Amino acid sequence: MSHLFPNYARDEIDLVDGSGSYVFDQNGEKYLDFMSGIAVSNLGHKNPKVMAAITQQAEKIWHSSNLYTSNLQEKVAEKLTMGKDYLAFFCNSGTEANEAAIKLARKATGRSKILSFEQSFHGRTYGALSATGQPALQAGFFPIVEGFEYLPYNQLEPLKQQLNEQVAAVMLEVIQGEGGIIPAEKEWLQAVAQLCKENGSLLIIDEIQTGMGRTGTFFAFEDYQIEPDIITIAKALANGIPVGAMLGKAALADAFGPGTHGTTFGGNNLAMNVADCVVSEINQPEFLASVAEKGSYLMRELSKLLDTSEKVLDVRGKGLMVGIKLDSPETLKQTVQELKKQNLLAIKAGKNVLRLLPPLTISQQELKDGIEIIQSVLNKNNG
Repeated sequence: MSHLFPNYARDEIDLVDGSGSYVFDQNGEKYLDFMSGIAVSNLGHKNPKVMAAITQQAEKIWHSSNLYTSNLQEKVAEKLTMGKDYLAFFCNSGTEANEAAIKLARKATGRSKILSFEQSFHGRTYGALSATGQPALQAGFFPIVEGFEYLPYNQLEPLKQQLNEQVAAVMLEVIQGEGGIIPAEKEWLQAVAQLCKENGSLLIIDEIQTGMGRTGTFFAFEDYQIEPDIITIAKALANGIPVGAMLGKAALADAFGPGTHGTTFGGNNLAMNVADCVVSEINQPEFLASVAEKGSYLMRELSKLLDTSEKVLDVRGKGLMVGIKLDSPETLKQTVQELKKQNLLAIKAGKNVLRLLPPLTISQQELKDGIEIIQSVLNKNNG
């Protein structure tokens, strides 16, 4: 009998250890990890530098309070803002980062409406859930927070029709992750940014899954030549230690004065010391170039499935965030289970997309091994 709420459809394996690109279950079975804790362990498992950062801070103070100065927060904020005109707020998770973004947008603009997109995913707390354009996730939790509207992704005309003086912000993912690995079209996203600027609405970019080098640039939006007003990040920021962050333009600072928003645990010393290490490791030109190169190889090899497997309808994504659209939800379910039998872990996205999120540190040989397993499973019993 479990003493846990049944809100997760859990697999029977219990992952108790990991090393690099591999994880191990309670029986000692070894799996090639193509999910990274859902884009969290970007530097792999038991990364020596991350472990050293944890140990170093564990021997000092773990938590103080945001009522005191934090040089560690300042240090990480400086690295995240990369010399640009942004300020940081640290919290504990992606959904909290998005909650902060929604509050900041409304407070700074004096407007109430937030436009987001169908199939989006921004979190499960009430504000973030209300920004999430998936009715199935909202079912049973009404009334949700008012003031949110959902538009078709990658379509400009509906946005033009809804963008008015009541819109505080437009909120979107550069690649919709949970929605099925759907990348934004470059011209569309650039047009969205321009329309927001003209309308006096803020552009919030949710980089919780795409950020921290996942797509081959530190932030995915960098490849689109836009500059958001607000950026949210979490997941891989401390490689598994819970932490999130909201970055906002410095011009928005007055909207978040003392007492307007806060957190007890956010930005604690342990999380900040690890985040400092992770950001330093990932935000290097050579490292990001290697992610982009491995991502191109992954896409190129998996795209061969379009010619060899009738089950595969599309292969899309960027960097080491790739989705394989399959012919049905049942095929997806069977594929995930068959991959597990072949000692490779992957997860679903949307209704019928196989989502692949290997560690960014994965070796070329490990990537090749994983591709061969995926190809063999999806080519099996073809036709």
